[in-house]
Amino acid sequence: MGTEAMTGTGLEGHGVVVTGAASGIGRATALKFAREGAKVLVVDVDRAGAEETVAEIGAAGGTALAVVGDLSDRRVVDEVAGRAVNAFGRLDVLVNNAGIMDRMSALGETDDAEWERVIRINLTAPFLLTRAVLPHMLAAGRGSIVFTASEASLRGSTAGAAYTASKHGIVGLVKNLAVMYRGQGIRANAIAPGPTLTGMRVDAAEEALGPALVSRLSAAIMGRYGSAEEQAAAIVFLASDAASFVNGAVLPVDDGWAAV
Repeated sequence: MGTEAMTGTGLEGHGVVVTGAASGIGRATALKFAREGAKVLVVDVDRAGAEETVAEIGAAGGTALAVVGDLSDRRVVDEVAGRAVNAFGRLDVLVNNAGIMDRMSALGETDDAEWERVIRINLTAPFLLTRAVLPHMLAAGRGSIVFTASEASLRGSTAGAAYTASKHGIVGLVKNLAVMYRGQGIRANAIAPGPTLTGMRVDAAEEALGPALVSRLSAAIMGRYGSAEEQAAAIVFLASDAASFVNGAVLPVDDGWAAV
């Protein structure tokens, strides 16, 4: 991938961590960073998928390693941060992409287990990992952190209460990071994907209100389905030097859905 690296992004040789990189947007993002000449740490709970991503990067001449584990576990978080720095000698970019859907349950239908699981994976885990990598970025005087939010972070959403709350929380983290650390060379941004063709499963509860409401949204409002590669392109842009003056932004990548 070194011979294919593009110019102008400033990512050549950078150490990059991408979570949820075994499939979907995360895998597409890891592959694109590698094509830009970055060294990528692939993080996921799916061992087979993470190893496939690493193998694909390696086969193309890039550099990638995998860490397998649950990012809501502080031991895994510490392993990710330490492994990236030890393996690559630097940690320039963190992509907090890993996440799960809820069961599209309205608040009154959401039990404690659903709420706690979704918040733990979608919001607490990115908080923990960002906190772990910040000292390395601050010591270097620069760093870029990109989160995968959602259209659900921009509106009331027809996803469930837990998922919608978790993605609104991500937007709060992004904006707080941008304000708190901009004077120290750290940028934080997010993409807000619209409907995207990925492997994420939606195991909606049989009685959930969300699916019935989604069916009322016409294709004219939601727009077309995007690809994982289109979302990855936006993530890599936000992480790159091409976006050096972009900080605290939440970028809809949704074929104009957020504009309707």
